Amino acid sequence: MRLGTNLPAVGGYNQKVILDVIRRTSGGLSRVELAEATGLSAQTVSNVSRKLLADGLIREAGTTTDGGVGKPRTILQLEARGRFAVGVHLDPSVITLVVLDLAGSVVAHSRMPAPSAVSSEETIDRIAEAVESLIAGSGVSRDRIVGVGVAAPGPVDLGRGIMLNPPLLSGWQSVPLRDALLARLALPVLVEKDVTAAAVAELWMGDADARGNFAFFYYGTGTGMGVVLNGEVIRGASGNAGDIGHILVTSGGELCSCGRRGCLGNVILPRLLVTEWIGRSAATPTDLELDVEAVHREFAALAALAEAGDHAARSVLEATAAHIATGLVAIINLLDLDRVVFGGPFWHPVSAFLLGLIPGLVADSPALVAPHAVAFEESGIGEDVAAVGAACLVLDNTFSPRPDTLLLSPSVRS
Repeated sequence: MRLGTNLPAVGGYNQKVILDVIRRTSGGLSRVELAEATGLSAQTVSNVSRKLLADGLIREAGTTTDGGVGKPRTILQLEARGRFAVGVHLDPSVITLVVLDLAGSVVAHSRMPAPSAVSSEETIDRIAEAVESLIAGSGVSRDRIVGVGVAAPGPVDLGRGIMLNPPLLSGWQSVPLRDALLARLALPVLVEKDVTAAAVAELWMGDADARGNFAFFYYGTGTGMGVVLNGEVIRGASGNAGDIGHILVTSGGELCSCGRRGCLGNVILPRLLVTEWIGRSAATPTDLELDVEAVHREFAALAALAEAGDHAARSVLEATAAHIATGLVAIINLLDLDRVVFGGPFWHPVSAFLLGLIPGLVADSPALVAPHAVAFEESGIGEDVAAVGAACLVLDNTFSPRPDTLLLSPSVRS
């Protein structure tokens, strides 16, 4: 938990500290409890609370005496509908949009196929139209929207909001996504790598004690990993941390785009798993055209049959579990993680089957050196986690306390 400071020059930071503490406490807190939790003086808490109330970010929710005989204390709670953010996930196969309130609840949602036969500019036009339509249909006043977050496949230039060269999106090289949407929407726009956005979602939704050290294993059209260490998302030198697709996990498999065989992202690619399963099974025509919808449909069928005991389906997913476990052992060893969270558009259908195998495979690996237990769990946010994370990113950027905002610029230092 961030502590505040009583210096008068950092009122904005203290507002975020208090709002963050209130947001993460479901029942709310009194001003006395806020002072104890943040280290701020009673006067500072009172002043900040007054400002947050006036801004509509918190509300007074009754009183309590805490079992004592003194003056009743007023409870302050988050005003969840005080502000909202829009999240967009640009996946190579589907574009997902959400409107999120301050409590992290999805108040509006839409999804559309990612058009493959049109230019990036036309797709951006469609995204902007979808954002406007979603806001209009949500019942949320546009002046309460603090911004739009876009989760996009990497690599990205975070500073300029540019998609550089996403391997699974043709025609999206050096696309100025942030500025293009900003011009169309007239709302603040942030662009983030999709796996990082997913990790941000877990941080925003989790309580203060659950943030720790974990990895978010993202399973969509491609594979990636968001990493959180000591409660902070790790972005790396250019904001492109988390590309785990080329970790070698086997000596065979289809030829990867990098020219090698056995890359994690390639051997567990949903399209390739479906193709492999069709080749082993007589249940599906081998000449089936695997467009985006067919891959989703057949992948769900593969997962259901594996759960039902189908030999061909089980063998495909058992190999997938082994490959993922091999990659995770290397990552857990490297970062000393104690938790792995799984999610993404393709994760849920196979979650029960794979989570029944992966923990044991990791624990039994002779390569594992971690001296502690590692927890494995499916994200509770659902398959739209990257879109939710993109919206959380906007809320986090706007309302979460960041110590670096306290640094004085050279012109201010004495």
